[in-house]
Amino acid sequence: MTSCRRRLGRWLLPEKMAAVDIDMPVETDSQIRSQDDLERQAEIFKEQGNAYYSKKDYSAAFNYYTKAIDASPKTASYYGNRAATLMMLCRFREALEDSQQAVRLDDGFMKGHLREGKCHLSLGNAMAATRCFQKVLELEPSNKEAQQEKKNATTLLEYERMADFSFEKRDFRKVVYCMDRAIALAPTCQRFKILKAECLALLGRYPEAQSVASDILRMDATNADALYVRGLCLYYEDCIDKAVQFFVQALRMAPDHEKARLACRNAKALKAKKEEGNQVFKNCSYDAAYQLYTEALAIDPNNIKTNAKLYCNRATAGAKLKKFDQAIEDCTNAIKLDDTYIKAYLRRAQCYMDTELYEEAVRDYEKVYQTEKTSEHKQLLKNAQMELKKSKRKDYYKVLGVGKNATEDEIKKAYRKRALMHHPDRHSSATPEVQKEEEKKFKEVGEAFTILSDPKKKMRYDSGHDLEDDGCFDGGDFDANNIFRAFFGGRGGGFSFDSSPDSQPGNFFFQFG
Repeated sequence: MTSCRRRLGRWLLPEKMAAVDIDMPVETDSQIRSQDDLERQAEIFKEQGNAYYSKKDYSAAFNYYTKAIDASPKTASYYGNRAATLMMLCRFREALEDSQQAVRLDDGFMKGHLREGKCHLSLGNAMAATRCFQKVLELEPSNKEAQQEKKNATTLLEYERMADFSFEKRDFRKVVYCMDRAIALAPTCQRFKILKAECLALLGRYPEAQSVASDILRMDATNADALYVRGLCLYYEDCIDKAVQFFVQALRMAPDHEKARLACRNAKALKAKKEEGNQVFKNCSYDAAYQLYTEALAIDPNNIKTNAKLYCNRATAGAKLKKFDQAIEDCTNAIKLDDTYIKAYLRRAQCYMDTELYEEAVRDYEKVYQTEKTSEHKQLLKNAQMELKKSKRKDYYKVLGVGKNATEDEIKKAYRKRALMHHPDRHSSATPEVQKEEEKKFKEVGEAFTILSDPKKKMRYDSGHDLEDDGCFDGGDFDANNIFRAFFGGRGGGFSFDSSPDSQPGNFFFQFG
C-alpha cells in the first residue's frame, strides 16, 4: 500500500507541478481602472479641449475631445463639443455625424439638436435643418438662435424653389442670383455651387464657372458634377476634344450622369457635323456645306462660341452661292453671339462691299481696325472708304448703261444710243417737266462720255478722284450739245428728230447735206 501510495504520489506529483506551471493572467491593482476613473480622466480631457477651443486652437481641441470620447463613449456632451470644433474647422459632414450621435445618446440635448440643424443648413439640407430647429424650440421655446436659424432655413428653401423654377425657364441669371444668396446661408453646399457654375457656363461666364468647379475638384477629384461643369466650360469654349475627356471621366465616376452623357453626345455630334461641312466646302460643294452647317446649328443652341463659328462658316458658303442677304444675316447672328468675332465682321463687310452697301462696309471695317490695327485691315478700310466716296458721285457707267469693264467701242455705242434717246429736240413736243428731265439726262450722258472716253480722265475717275474738284466741268463751259455735234459730226451732215404725235422712242433720222 505504501509503495502504491508512493507510486500514486509520484504519479500525482507531476500533475501538481503542471498545475503550477499554467500561465494564468494575474490582476493587479495598478492595472485595474474603475469606470469612475475613466470618467474622471474623460472630464480632464474635455477641460483640456475646452481650454484649446477658447484659444481657437481647434485642431488641439479636437484631439482632446476625441480622447474624452474614447474614455467615455456614452457621454453626449463630448460628441457635442467635438461637433462644435469640427464646425469651426469647416468639417461639417463629420460635425453632423457627431451631432447626430450626441442626440441619439441624449434626445434632450438641446445644443446637440441646434448643432445638427446648423450642419444640415450649411450643407444645404434645409428641410432637415428645419426639423432640428423645431426640436430645439420644443425643448426651449424662447431660444432666439433657433428661431433665427429656422427662418434662415425657410429662406433657403425659397431660394431653392426660385432657382428650380428659373432654371426651367432658362433664366440662368436669376438662378445665379438665387444660388449666391443660398450659398451665403449654406456655404459648404456643393450642390448649390455646382448649379451656380453650370448656369455661369450657360451664360458664357466661363472663367467664373471654371473657378467654382476647380475649387470643388481640388477637394474632391472624383466629383462627377464638377467634372461635368469643367467639361461644359471647355465645350462652350469650342475645345471639344478636351471637353469630351471630362465628360467621359464624369461618366466613369457616375455612369448615370444624364447631363454629362447628353453633353458628350452633343459635343461629338457637333464636331463631326462641323468637320464634315468644312471638308465639303474645301471640295467646293457649297450647297452641301451650307446644309451641313445648318444641321450643325440645330444640335445645341446653347453652344454660343461654336455656333458663332458655324454661322460665319455658313455665311461664307452663302456668299459663294451669291446669297448675300442670307450671308449678311448669318454674320449678324454670329456677331450677336460673339461681338469680338473679327472674322464675322470681315465676312459681313465683304458682303456689304459685294452688294454696294459701302457705308455699312466702312462701319464694319472701322470696327475691325479699331480692334486689330494691322496693315491688311487698314487697307481694307481704305478701299471701302474709297468705294463709299465713289458711290456718292455720279455713276457714269450707270448713266451710259455699261459695266465698269466696258471697252471703248461699247462706251461709244452706249453714248450714241443714250444721247439720241435723251436729246432735247426729240422731246420738243413733250410737257415742260419732261423736257427739263430729258435735258438733264442728255447733259449727264455727255458728261459720262466726256470722262469715260478719255483714258486719263477715266483712270482718275476709276481711282476715286472727284473730277468736279479737278475742274472738268467748271464755270458752265461744258456743253452737251458740243459733245453731241462732235460725236455725230463725223457723219458729215446734220440730223433731225421726228417729233410728231405718232412718234415712238428712238424715232430719229439723219439728214445728210
